[in-house]
Amino acid sequence: MPDAAPGERRVLTVPNGFSALRLACVPVFVVLLVQPARRDWLAAALLLAGLGATDWVDGFLARRLGQVSTVGKVLDPAADRLLLVTAAASTVALGALPVAVAAVALAREVVVAAGFVYVAAAGGRRMDVRLVGKAGAFGLMCALPLFLVGHSPVGWHRLAETLGWVFAVPALALAWASVLAYAPAARRALAAGRAAG
Repeated sequence: MPDAAPGERRVLTVPNGFSALRLACVPVFVVLLVQPARRDWLAAALLLAGLGATDWVDGFLARRLGQVSTVGKVLDPAADRLLLVTAAASTVALGALPVAVAAVALAREVVVAAGFVYVAAAGGRRMDVRLVGKAGAFGLMCALPLFLVGHSPVGWHRLAETLGWVFAVPALALAWASVLAYAPAARRALAAGRAAG
């Protein structure tokens, strides 16, 4: 695998700082979620929605500022996955997220993570995140806060839960469609890695 360009070896960049900030918000979300009587579930949902809505900012800043880095290419999707897995696991544990939605979403994350690890271990080139996968993740990041609000004490909780399903079903379909898109990309990454080696 070819060495990264000198500029891509940077660690202290604006987009990497933004990704680190998003990661630092994950324990804050969990703390809000475990407060008694669900008193901070709306705040947790708003934080989760904000983190999901800013999913694209890291990559935009990297391209806009010319600060694309090897660390950022790992940190950005890692932040997305950690946030999604933490949100799904914690909300299902507290009964706010339907088990079926969590199981399908988490199974997809396991399959994708295992595929990326396999390609890297076999010497394949790094694979870029697919747009369809990002769309699925974005849909789930919309659905999770809505399911959370749907089980909170707010007056519009029934509407929120209904909207959660409206986002969750197509999001899960897109997320699994991205798995199919990764299969040929993985074969190309493995072939390119072997050719370079």
